[in-house]
Amino acid sequence: MEQRAWPVRHGTTVVQILVVAGAYYGAARLGLLQELVRGQVTPLWPPTGIALTALLLFGTRVWPGIALGAFLVNVSLGPSPLVVLVIVAGNTAAPVLSYQLLRRTGFRVRMDRLHDAVALVCLGALTGMLMSATVGSGVLVLSGALRAADFWPTWAVWWTGDAMGVLVITPVLLVLSAARWPPRERIRPYRWAEAALLGGCTFAVTELAVSSSMNLLFLVSPCLIWAAFRFERAGAAPCALLVSTIAIVAAAERWGPFAHHDLFTNMVTLQAFNGITALTALLLAALVTERRTTHREIQRVVTELSHAVSRLESDTSAGPWPPPRRKEPGDGDT
Repeated sequence: MEQRAWPVRHGTTVVQILVVAGAYYGAARLGLLQELVRGQVTPLWPPTGIALTALLLFGTRVWPGIALGAFLVNVSLGPSPLVVLVIVAGNTAAPVLSYQLLRRTGFRVRMDRLHDAVALVCLGALTGMLMSATVGSGVLVLSGALRAADFWPTWAVWWTGDAMGVLVITPVLLVLSAARWPPRERIRPYRWAEAALLGGCTFAVTELAVSSSMNLLFLVSPCLIWAAFRFERAGAAPCALLVSTIAIVAAAERWGPFAHHDLFTNMVTLQAFNGITALTALLLAALVTERRTTHREIQRVVTELSHAVSRLESDTSAGPWPPPRRKEPGDGDT
């Protein structure tokens, strides 16, 4: 698995842990604005995306920062200290499990391969986050904070929120971690104008889709395709984040296609839509990146071969090319 060459001095590690804890806590307070169950279970939980990104960039040595951030958030929400500690353990173990699963598949933080996009969606989000949802919902039921009948609705919202945090936050953070401001001579105003137009169209189309009583969520697909083909990961990841955020707000407020349904149905619909959105954006972006990388590699090889042939043709001392075949004993005359 590709790793970043970050310093590993003791002081640097402590700073990284504190930064991760602070980012986790701040993102959690933002995510709680859309709480749906017990004031603490939300359809989008950004800290999971931050936690997994920190593990991918810094390694497992920052897991105490994840645990500290989760503790600071849950200590004021949990019904008892023991329940808080169990929830914190689940919140910490889930991104670590996702990281280990991605590591075993050879995941690269550049996300420039189809393999990386599929692994992030299927293993990093949908599989790894099962742990936090199951542990958290189960301990709330066992402690009496939730009724047994509320386990599955709570579990659905918890899993949806944690998985969405990975699907929509992690790709954006990974893109930002590798972003570099282009030199002045490479800045093209029309590209910035196209990016602004893409963002405006994506916002408008998604708002239209979630405001209608009819199910028009499929209308966002052309915007995702546009983002992936024209801007690759740098466009696909932010557009998926924008679409998913608007859809999550609509589901929380029961707008449009999310109206007149119970919580569990809305969460299943939201999970399916956001999963398809992230999968479409990330897979298309990875395919386009792979295709362009292969095209550049073919051009490089062709250029090198052309130069080699030119050198051979200009070197008269080397004789004709290709060299004539030597006659072996027994060869007949032709």
